[in-house]
Amino acid sequence: MQNWIKMPLAIVAVLAIALASSVLTVAQAPRYDLLLKGGHVIDPANHIDEVRDVAVFQGKIAAIEKNIPADQAGKVVDVSKLYVTPGLIDIHYHVGHGGAPLNWFAPEARTHALPLGIPADLALQSGVTTIVDAGTSGAETFLQEKEEVIDRAKVRVLAFLNIVANGMSGGLEQSLDQMDAKLCADTIKKYPDLIVGVKTAHYWTGGAWDAEHVPWAAVDRAIECGTLAKVPVMFDFWPRPERTYEDLILKKMRPGDIHTHVFAQQFPIIQADGKINPALAEARARGVIFDVGHGSGSFWFRNAERAEKQGFIPDSISTDLHTGNFTIVSMNNVMSKFLAMGVPLDDVIRRSTVNPASEIHRPELGTLSVGKDADIAVLELLKGRFSYIDSGVAKMDANVRLMARMTIRAGRILFDPSGLSMVDWENARPQYFTTPDRGESLPARADDFPRD
Repeated sequence: MQNWIKMPLAIVAVLAIALASSVLTVAQAPRYDLLLKGGHVIDPANHIDEVRDVAVFQGKIAAIEKNIPADQAGKVVDVSKLYVTPGLIDIHYHVGHGGAPLNWFAPEARTHALPLGIPADLALQSGVTTIVDAGTSGAETFLQEKEEVIDRAKVRVLAFLNIVANGMSGGLEQSLDQMDAKLCADTIKKYPDLIVGVKTAHYWTGGAWDAEHVPWAAVDRAIECGTLAKVPVMFDFWPRPERTYEDLILKKMRPGDIHTHVFAQQFPIIQADGKINPALAEARARGVIFDVGHGSGSFWFRNAERAEKQGFIPDSISTDLHTGNFTIVSMNNVMSKFLAMGVPLDDVIRRSTVNPASEIHRPELGTLSVGKDADIAVLELLKGRFSYIDSGVAKMDANVRLMARMTIRAGRILFDPSGLSMVDWENARPQYFTTPDRGESLPARADDFPRD
């Protein structure tokens, strides 16, 4: 006390003002970094289907409540008349080179197949915040995919590991000496945070059987790897008389294994009498999971719409995006097809969020639960005249379309093409109007909210 008494009054006044200013600053600090206000929240994991506000703090979901005051957030985005959902999950996507050699285009290359992978972050344009590479790489090529794509993408990237050690597009998918179940399992165990399962695909679809190429070789070795590593297997399969579709889904596949491309042309989904194959219900009852995996060659309305009308809807919706189809297929496009076939929006969201999260054993994803990563999709449901195509170059007319308006990954706004979160340029802060004097100068921006 005596020190305060001896201190000059001017200094005491300055300290008092500084202290008051500090207290005021703390009091005025926003409670949330971001507030999405007035949107219709659909979060199947938490049984939410109503208008609520969603608040984000430090990259995590902080609150989902009605009427959160706008003054509690540093940035407020009006999402009224839009749908707010967990970030979408696409469990069939292709990134990286896989088995394709870097000189795939050169005459001396082992194979001349174009690498399947497309940029991972293209998925953000559909509200997708997590993608799962569907076996582009195998045990020998996964590290390249990790360093080339997974470690650098803004979207979250996980992977199914191909049972073929070289991966896809390398010309070795028919080589049984490439299908080493132990090597596959050891690689999965080395990267448990990134690799969610095993993938088998493209094995011996038409050649004559011989001593090496026996009907179930790739399937059996993938299952062996999945059993050793305790992970699910995703099957891309072509039935033949010696390996029937029914045997795959009723005898070979284990509970929790995933049948992708379910509506592809080669599967007897619809019988001659127009009724759905009862094997699908029997397989589902024993725990087999059905995935869309649309792609450029795996979705026919003649299977999909007739199955949907009889009550069969795949457990998860996915794209099979790769270099051969990214101009015509997207997650929003595939989801819209199911809306057009009559599947309710909340069910489509379920099969694009919490269901795939469960299938890959990542329950922390596909939800807006408080404390989880703020992975969020803001979607608009459009009404009008639209048409959709299938892999058999047939079309279906519809009056509904789903479109992503904004994608948030871990609290960062990574896709906002219409400027939902932005201010009108005339009302931007002064820094926006500055002219930089050097190339390395900070960009003239209307705000500092993290978007990169």
